[in-house]
Amino acid sequence: MTSEPVPTAPPAEQEALVRIIDLHKTFGNNEVLQGVDLYVRRGEVVCVLGRSGSGKSTMLRCINHLEKPTRGAILLAGEIVGYRIKDDALHELRSAEIARQRARIGMVFQAYNLFPHMTVLQNVVEAPTRVLGRARSDVVVDARKALDAVGVLEKADDYPDSLSGGQQQRVAIARALVMDPELMLFDEPTSALDPELVGEVLDVMRTLADSGMTMIVVTHEIGFAAGVADRVVFMADGRIVEQGPPSEVLKNPQEPQTQAFLHTILEVDDTVAAP
Repeated sequence: MTSEPVPTAPPAEQEALVRIIDLHKTFGNNEVLQGVDLYVRRGEVVCVLGRSGSGKSTMLRCINHLEKPTRGAILLAGEIVGYRIKDDALHELRSAEIARQRARIGMVFQAYNLFPHMTVLQNVVEAPTRVLGRARSDVVVDARKALDAVGVLEKADDYPDSLSGGQQQRVAIARALVMDPELMLFDEPTSALDPELVGEVLDVMRTLADSGMTMIVVTHEIGFAAGVADRVVFMADGRIVEQGPPSEVLKNPQEPQTQAFLHTILEVDDTVAAP
């Protein structure tokens, strides 16, 4: 990773919870991200759209340092994710420091990533006790509240393989929420679900958005983006091609790549594309 100093930004961007600055990520000869700039305010819901391979998931994984940027920087509440500046150069943080930063960011993946040998409650309790060092008795109380909030409290003593995909994904959301994150990242959280189970997960996400949670959501659920997002971002070829309110990007996209993408997945009409 290069060590250029983090550039200054206008006050509105400086006050944002998340700032992504000239983000590049290369795997071998494949440049997956080619200079992404984005900021997300506290309480804002940003939905990221784009074809497979456009760099959406890689961007999310860079935000919580699951992938290391090749160039550029990501700031969370003004703090560089994964690095510190020393002697005008960026130095990667120690593992414990990176874990502390990640604890501020909840992430829900396409696959549920639950531990199969643990009950639902044990899955939710694991991270706060191990990563945050909290007392198990306190975490259990919070875990039950989180499971109740996503509608699966009655499954607390069950194992993941006995749950439907939608229930497992709601447990994964509860597991992230019990860490009390400042930011939630969703990487196509409904893509592995049967169609009849998608709605129950989206309902939980709508409730989170209504509560004021800051969210970045990679999704192909255009109806969700239309109804919940404050801003829609369209990515192609590792770049942000277009962004703006859902009513503009989804109903009246200006860029040919955005127009072609939307044309392939829906008929843009007033019912689906209205904000």
